[in-house]
Amino acid sequence: MSSTIEVLPGRAASIAVAGEAGGAMVCDKHSLAGSVTQRACVFCGSRVVLYPIADALHVVHGPIGCAAYTWDIRGAQSSGPQLHRNSFSTDMQEMDVIYGGEKKLERALMELIEKHQPKAAFVYSTCIVGVIGDDVTAVCKKVEAAKGIPVLSVASEGFKGTKKDGYRAACEAVYTLIGTGDTKSIGPLSINLLGDFNIAGETWIIRDYFKRMGIEVVATITGDGRVDDIRRCHGAKLNLVQCAGSMTHLAKKMKEDHNIPFLKVSFFGLEDMSAALYDTAKFFGDEQLMDKAKEVVRDEIGKFYPQLRVYKEKLIGKKAAIYVGGAFKAFSLVRALRTLGMTTSIVGTQTGDKDDYAQLREMCDAGTVIVDDSNPLELAKFCLEKDVDLFIGGVKERPIAYKLGIGFCDHNHERKEALAGFVGMFNFAKEVYASCCSPVWNYVPRRARSQRPEVSGQKSDAESQTEVAS
Repeated sequence: MSSTIEVLPGRAASIAVAGEAGGAMVCDKHSLAGSVTQRACVFCGSRVVLYPIADALHVVHGPIGCAAYTWDIRGAQSSGPQLHRNSFSTDMQEMDVIYGGEKKLERALMELIEKHQPKAAFVYSTCIVGVIGDDVTAVCKKVEAAKGIPVLSVASEGFKGTKKDGYRAACEAVYTLIGTGDTKSIGPLSINLLGDFNIAGETWIIRDYFKRMGIEVVATITGDGRVDDIRRCHGAKLNLVQCAGSMTHLAKKMKEDHNIPFLKVSFFGLEDMSAALYDTAKFFGDEQLMDKAKEVVRDEIGKFYPQLRVYKEKLIGKKAAIYVGGAFKAFSLVRALRTLGMTTSIVGTQTGDKDDYAQLREMCDAGTVIVDDSNPLELAKFCLEKDVDLFIGGVKERPIAYKLGIGFCDHNHERKEALAGFVGMFNFAKEVYASCCSPVWNYVPRRARSQRPEVSGQKSDAESQTEVAS
């Protein structure tokens, strides 16, 4: 079956194999036409970053289809306002395209701001807006003057580039808020969390770790975010950047303009979560802070590691495929899978750069296929060739896995279970085990009959699951 799937010639330079000679991968460019890429558009990249700001109004200026990202589709949670969970749209029709949609946008903003009283409003330009040339910035300035709140234009026309360009547009928009708030009450041990979006409440987990260490989190940009916190976040002493692809641009601007250094970290997996706490304590140069960091790590690992060892016994030798948005998550997942005794056979990202892929080639086992901006045919081909047991991806990859008879783990923004932090690693292990070791995979056509437990004499996955549960 796999022999009938071929890689498009134009894609060959964007695929590499760990342990084999070769130059830098071709990446960070527009998707190859006809490949039906898994990558998202500029608009998607911008809304991923900005939507979790919970007390802001988010208005999509474009057709109603672009506003599908609404209530409960995304797992970003809020401890207070729920306004971000509504995706408002100007619902542009044919007449709006012909005569322009500026007046319609102005009316929508005036009505929505009056009704919901947000702290700020973000207006997202879509493809059609870029085509017809609506002056969204001018409309935003007019409404801002009339309503007295920041009304920010996000230059996110989908066709302008890739998801990565959407990240940059979001950073530019949110940066206009930074530096406009009072920082007098911010202490010397203070940080901002950049690039965590509070999927399934993960920001709350991470904030608690730092609170136990005695570190103040001034703002989370943007998970469970608040406009007023973002306004004053320039008073923090350090920025921790988790999603490097989406937030490095913002961190660099804050370093240049406000002299705030930043560290790139990850909160996924035992190793990376521990390193994030240790690196933060090391930055502040406080021995007591380092002792508290060690205490948090010791307590959390002691709580979850015994059960992780049980899962590892059942997962050793299993193979996984990874396809995620940013490279930071791919690095962490490779390490997390090793913690569980699994190997990574395929790893790819939507927004990685040459340095990211060079690092993946170094850290992955020989023979691991590494891909940039992949498409369904490529992913299916490599999954079949490597005979993987698990696919870790997002909503677009789920059908690929299930059609091939492969277990699936959702590690994207739609999920409802926390996978960050120490408890997140436990949740991840539990989900990976349940997906990989489900007895249903013994009966998919791609599995040889000899691999079935009733034929080979091996202990069935159903029996193994019963043991783990007990």
